[in-house]
Amino acid sequence: MLESDVDPLCSFMALFKLTLTNAKVVEAGGQWMAEGRDTATPFYCAMSEGQCRLHVAGREPVTLSAGDFVLIPHLQDFIISSEVPPPPHVSRQSLETGSGECRLGAVEAPVNMRALVGRCHFDPLAQGLLASLLPGVIHVSDQNRLTALVSMIHEETRANRLGRRVILERLLEVLLIEALRSEPVATLPPGLLRGLSDPLLSGAFQRIHTERGGSLSGSQLAKTTGLSRSGFLERFHRQVGRTPKEYAIEWRMAVAKTLLRQGGLTNAEIAERIGYASAITFGMAFVRQEGISPGAFAKRAGG
Repeated sequence: MLESDVDPLCSFMALFKLTLTNAKVVEAGGQWMAEGRDTATPFYCAMSEGQCRLHVAGREPVTLSAGDFVLIPHLQDFIISSEVPPPPHVSRQSLETGSGECRLGAVEAPVNMRALVGRCHFDPLAQGLLASLLPGVIHVSDQNRLTALVSMIHEETRANRLGRRVILERLLEVLLIEALRSEPVATLPPGLLRGLSDPLLSGAFQRIHTERGGSLSGSQLAKTTGLSRSGFLERFHRQVGRTPKEYAIEWRMAVAKTLLRQGGLTNAEIAERIGYASAITFGMAFVRQEGISPGAFAKRAGG
């Protein structure tokens, strides 16, 4: 596939290597409550049966139903419970993820909720940019394709067939991508998903991602969208929460950090790949953005 054929969400996923792993089947019955605290990695939940209540710190509680998918990209405390939470004096269970199964609530109570929960892993070099571009909570519901994927995942978790782990990993990756592109635009804060959902901005994103923003000006990007320069700049900032230049620099630095960690390229070669005129201009831009020289970064990233 030619680089120009890759849409911005694909290039975003490829660079940040987002994957969903450590899946655990959670069953619950009766009144129950569990919490996730000081999570080391983002959390996801794919509901296969029943309903429950999710309360992320600093946000209003939401009800999750069968077919719903929730991703908490940032490290936040949260509480998940039965629709009618237990009395305050009842102790909370710890919701740990990982392979296997987990039972919440009284063992003798009939199961009224099943879900697949786990962690979301991505390239640590992209953590800052990722956190700034994704909303605090992604909750997608009433989507037929999403419900079908959750159903397939639920079926796979309950069957002991060859290749189960590989199938689950692939289904979860597809589920994540589907969730990212299915989030209702009207509910999104300014950021990557809202910007990518704007049909007028998709061409500008593609040029930034494929041309690395080298010599792209606001006027050149505006021509891609069919908007005036001022109209484009205003729309981009409103949808993404930053200027095209700021986004392009952040994107180029994310690519540069990946290349520096991989090794094998000189600063001049990296500069050419991401659109800087020389190793010197690239090095200066890198220090301004990251507070460290490319060489020092490469040495630290290489362990």
